[in-house]
Amino acid sequence: MSGANAPKLELDGRGLRVGIVAAQWHEVVMNGLIEGAIRACERAGASHELIRVPGAFELPLGAQLAARSNKYDALVALGVVIRGGTPHFDFVCDGATQGLTRVCLDTQIPIGFGLLTVDNEEQALDRAGLADSREDKGNEAVEASLAMALLAQGALGLVGKVVPTGFR
Repeated sequence: MSGANAPKLELDGRGLRVGIVAAQWHEVVMNGLIEGAIRACERAGASHELIRVPGAFELPLGAQLAARSNKYDALVALGVVIRGGTPHFDFVCDGATQGLTRVCLDTQIPIGFGLLTVDNEEQALDRAGLADSREDKGNEAVEASLAMALLAQGALGLVGKVVPTGFR
């Protein structure tokens, strides 16, 4: 299982604003991912706002528009792409991944990557952060995004610090 060795981060995100950009396909899985992301924001003390986009392919533009709004210190991109019998899976996954990477680097706003790219619905449900899921990728994406936002604050405002402020 890919998340078996995921770090357990305890972050102090008070004062940070997180935009959760979430696709609408696969409602049950998406609800789990969104709820996991919200729980992580609340646990860290960060404020959050949900931004819905049609699907995974639209995540990069949704993230870019959110970044341009100057309302957020960090973003989280949540979506699900389930492999089918056509190359559509490869095109959507590659486009979304490359697009999110570009937005992150161009805007210098951290983006937590919560796009599930799975072979079947069972794998998606197992990563959705639901009561019977083994993993909570919405939570992990928020933790990564907040950690990078805190790193950016430390790197920009506290020269010489090795550990970013906000880590407990």
